Amino acid sequence: MSGIGEVLLALGPGGRAGGVLAIQILLILGIIGITAWLFRSRGARQLAVRRLLIIAFALFAVLAVLFPSLLSRAANLLGVGRGTDLLLYATVIVLLGVIAVQEVRAKNEEKRTTHLARRIALEEAESPEAYRRRALEPR
Repeated sequence: MSGIGEVLLALGPGGRAGGVLAIQILLILGIIGITAWLFRSRGARQLAVRRLLIIAFALFAVLAVLFPSLLSRAANLLGVGRGTDLLLYATVIVLLGVIAVQEVRAKNEEKRTTHLARRIALEEAESPEAYRRRALEPR
């Protein structure tokens, strides 16, 4: 079968070319919405590499929605039974990566907060002489 024929077969469930399901539209809108939110919420300081990865992920997600049989073929090439299983495994790996990155960020923020709290405490602390005078004052 030609390459174009394979793509046409992959277009819809049951091999219907051009068959777009409501769930496909909803999933693609969700992917586009989340991608737009990721760009907006990160601001201009975001690295170009991160933006390219987001675009690549969004493109992959849209292709997986539009051509589910291609995901199944990729799964079979990798020795996984179904495309949904491959997607689940990839999602678990990505989720673990996100959790690891968030853990590192949380630890860095905790260290920074501790450092700032100590610095403020030292700056606002009164001198030992002033404390002694205040403590020994008659009331």
